[in-house]
Amino acid sequence: MINYKQISNSDGEKLVKAARKVVTEYLKNGRKLDLGEDFESRFSFNAGIFVTLNDPNGLRGCIGYPLPNKKLCKVLADAAISAAIDDPRFEAVELTELEKIMFEVTVLSEPEKIVVNNPNEYPSKIKVGRDGLIIKSGLHSGLLLPQVPVEYNWNEQQFLEHTCEKAGLPSDYWKNPQIEILKFEGIVFKEENPNGNVVKAAL
Repeated sequence: MINYKQISNSDGEKLVKAARKVVTEYLKNGRKLDLGEDFESRFSFNAGIFVTLNDPNGLRGCIGYPLPNKKLCKVLADAAISAAIDDPRFEAVELTELEKIMFEVTVLSEPEKIVVNNPNEYPSKIKVGRDGLIIKSGLHSGLLLPQVPVEYNWNEQQFLEHTCEKAGLPSDYWKNPQIEILKFEGIVFKEENPNGNVVKAAL
């Protein structure tokens, strides 16, 4: 059995292709595809995961599970189907759209709480291109994956600000001593074009 840090490029390709197969089968026949014993055996460790769908206009859906509470082989299908049909920001994906959509799978390390003596230390405790963030305060919670600040060319403070906004909080709320901020790392695999070659993304 492998763990998060031992996921190879070949494993990443299997995960992305499995996500596409699961969504295709669900949109065609309304059922969750059985990915087989070999897949289940290979990915039988617990991990957080996000599945992201992108079309020529940009983001088309992104749903995942940040905590390593379930086996990767099980949560992949749930995340993939949810990204296609349950992201509240978008209409459900239609089967005919899949030829234009690129699939991306991010496997997450276990989130760890960032401990500081003063909130102004937070920017120095995270690194754009390595870390994803989770911000929590009361009923508010927001998560941004490690690739997001790279795509938008944010620095560490801007990353904190946008994660606060994702949580429905003011952008400077990360300075509140009562806030809880966690970081995690991610390995990202994605199609270079729809149903095309799968590569490991450089963050």
